[in-house]
Amino acid sequence: MESIRDKTAIVGMGCCKFGENWDQGAVDMIVDAAYEAYQDAGIEATDVQAAWVGTNTSGKAGQCLAAALKFQGIPITRVENYCCTGMDAFRNAVFSVACGMYDTVLVVGYEKLKDLGTGGLVGQAGAEIAFRPAVMAPVGTPGSYFGMASIKYFQKYGATREHLAKIAVKNHHNGSLTPKAHFQKEITLEQALNAPMIAWPLGLFDCCGVTDGAAAAVITSKALAKKYRQDPVYVKGLGLSVDPIPHMWKPGHDYLHWPSSVLAGKEAYKHAGITNPFKELSVAELHDCFTITELLTYEDLGFCKPGEGKDYVDSGAFQKSGELPVNTDGGLKAFGHPVGATGLRMMYEIYKQIQGKAGPRQVKDAHMGLAHNLGGHPSVASVTILGR
Repeated sequence: MESIRDKTAIVGMGCCKFGENWDQGAVDMIVDAAYEAYQDAGIEATDVQAAWVGTNTSGKAGQCLAAALKFQGIPITRVENYCCTGMDAFRNAVFSVACGMYDTVLVVGYEKLKDLGTGGLVGQAGAEIAFRPAVMAPVGTPGSYFGMASIKYFQKYGATREHLAKIAVKNHHNGSLTPKAHFQKEITLEQALNAPMIAWPLGLFDCCGVTDGAAAAVITSKALAKKYRQDPVYVKGLGLSVDPIPHMWKPGHDYLHWPSSVLAGKEAYKHAGITNPFKELSVAELHDCFTITELLTYEDLGFCKPGEGKDYVDSGAFQKSGELPVNTDGGLKAFGHPVGATGLRMMYEIYKQIQGKAGPRQVKDAHMGLAHNLGGHPSVASVTILGR
């Protein structure tokens, strides 16, 4: 298999303010993100030869993007892949440039969730039941699934709710430094531990919020990248893993790891030539839909060995001043999780970090960063590695 490393580059990115955007429709958020990306890349909308759009439930076909950005007749593809939707749209756009089909493409991810009046992510029960294997049909919520994972981890490795609370405190601190985050207030360890219970042992601050948002990227080839800017950010590795059956539904699943994350990470590391991610990466954005998800992903992506994640949390290794800062913009905990936008929002932070433009969140000498998504109960994971 040929490596994708350094064949393409990001030359412009944009991200709207995430939050309860009652005064904006999906079109407004898409325009905010796309035009920031155009300006960042120094291009006009007419320079875009093809586009990809990622949305889970907020639009249909490529037309949702064509209508928002007034594209006339160019090829546009909608991508949906659970919580990996935005990152997978990016992945497909990268391939289109790497194979030489297009020189300059746009990818946008967005979701408008607050207007729907639901308390959690919008379900697609009818569609899911249609393809759900007959051998199992469990019922539950994301909170209950990840709550069970927390209990298993506590039993196996001796972790406590305090370890999860430390992750929440870290991410909310980082979110307080990020103007585009939904939640920008710090919390204390005591607040996290005493918050209302959602699904034992996960309290309110262990769970990400429901949010509106959009993010965008302009991608071109390595050969053309410096025509647009002197500090392009190159695509070093891509990984995607899709399992036919959600891991939590499999008899014997240990609830201590997500095989899709492991496989997606290995694929991306192979492309990027990374053998020791904890030492070779400068910064990482991990899918912290729940604090336990971030903890398990430390181990699934090889930042540490199974069972050691709690010790690394205690050591401060993943804080902004630590050896491998994680979720420097506050992650899903501070940004919420507008599904189609999340992956690209994570890449926006990595892009800014590598360019040295992350302001008070800047990691010293950031040169290589990773973004990770996990979704589908979970059965789908994606990893993107960007670098100089």
